[in-house]
Amino acid sequence: MDAASVKPWDKIVFEDSYREFKIQAQMVAQGTPYTTYGELLVNVPNTARLAGLVAPAITGYVQQLNETVPDILNNLGRRFLKFKNFRFELINSSITDKSKHQVAINFYTEPLQWHDTIQNFLLVSDASAELADGAEVNTNLFELQPYLNIQTLKTVI
Repeated sequence: MDAASVKPWDKIVFEDSYREFKIQAQMVAQGTPYTTYGELLVNVPNTARLAGLVAPAITGYVQQLNETVPDILNNLGRRFLKFKNFRFELINSSITDKSKHQVAINFYTEPLQWHDTIQNFLLVSDASAELADGAEVNTNLFELQPYLNIQTLKTVI
């Protein structure tokens, strides 16, 4: 999320994370000439903790998602992907220039069972669903997209 974000939820997270970054970074930078996150990381000890200090400002917005990833929709346009955890990431920022503020929220989902790839779509189901012979299982078909990452895979024998 950055100054060019257009989705309402992204804009709110951007604004509140910047407001909190400014407060926390000014305390970290106190007595130094540094104003950007990068400069602070290189020159001021303990700057890496800034992301943890800013994260509480957006935690309420994440809770409003009811454990559902906001930007991944199935082919019917419905949100379906549940997450267990999230991690707030401070990518870039500046105490003096809001346009340089960039953050990300990484969502860690419940395990999924991959069934097939159809062009640029994945067909998946809940990994906890029983896949016995003849059993029906609810599936979701969703498009691969930028910033979607599969972090771990498990081979099922």
